Amino acid sequence: MNNVLVYCELSEKNTIADISLELCTKGRQLATRLGCKLQAALLGADIKAAAESLYPFGVDEVLMAEDRRLSPYRTMPHFEVLSRLIEAQKPQIVLFGASSVGRDLAPRIASYLRCGLTADCTSLEIGNHEDVKNGKTYENILMQIRPAFGGNIIATIVCPETRPQMATVREGVMKKEIFDANYKGIITPVSVGDYIDKADKAVEILSREIEEQKIDIKGAQVIVAGGYGMGSKENFQILHDFAHLIGGSVGATRAAVDAGFCEGERQIGQTGVTVRPKLYIACGISGAVQHRAGMEQSAKIISINTDPDAPINAIADYTIIGDVMTVIPQFMAAYKNNLK
Repeated sequence: MNNVLVYCELSEKNTIADISLELCTKGRQLATRLGCKLQAALLGADIKAAAESLYPFGVDEVLMAEDRRLSPYRTMPHFEVLSRLIEAQKPQIVLFGASSVGRDLAPRIASYLRCGLTADCTSLEIGNHEDVKNGKTYENILMQIRPAFGGNIIATIVCPETRPQMATVREGVMKKEIFDANYKGIITPVSVGDYIDKADKAVEILSREIEEQKIDIKGAQVIVAGGYGMGSKENFQILHDFAHLIGGSVGATRAAVDAGFCEGERQIGQTGVTVRPKLYIACGISGAVQHRAGMEQSAKIISINTDPDAPINAIADYTIIGDVMTVIPQFMAAYKNNLK
């Protein structure tokens, strides 16, 4: 078994998706720890520029399969090419984004290769594992960490016997960082072969209608988030007013979204988006594990809650015990006064 391999997704603009760049950053760390190369698998059409954009993230080799039949994404052509590529390269670790594409493709490849797969990881580390029952010690294997049992525990999952070790990772939980702006890798063309002809005919795309995403809070530097404690959709309006005043975005917990207080696109947490803003203001949020998984890496957290024992207070940098509908207007008045 050889290197660390990241499957890279393409955006609608034919650029590398953010989740894939985050995985390349983490993949570089894992590869350095293991003393091996970082490879990226890129499938699509007209993708040379996208391939070269991966170098600054520490990618040593881009395995590039360029063919019109691979764009846009379809399950079987990508499966046929990627599964054969992995068989040929024999990587010790393969990483996918926990996106709609990654969740579609990774389980199929894991089943085909008869190897393990851990979904929705929030952390990846290299470590040793001792199997007490069989008296074996496995060195330098992938520790795949994720919430389990409804978020009540954090589980570390290992696949000591099978290779490759495969995992999907939620967007936003890994930092996207440039490794070296001048780093240079190589591009290795991958032949798609005639074997995708049959797969290519299974599904034909007649037309594509793409609706532009209207709400995107993943990159927001200031987030004002509301929970079920806000009480109503009408009360949520004050969070929109406050966020607009301070140049932030509005987020919500799953309970608030399920209650109809806010749009689903603003949901933060294990079943929503993961964010890491410079400032996170939690309003009427109890702080269940599922929500904390999506925001606990925020630089500064302010909690406004009537319950002094709310779990969110344990990770907050500042805690204000009080009613949101009283505290937020005071915040807004003070902020406006300081602007004068």
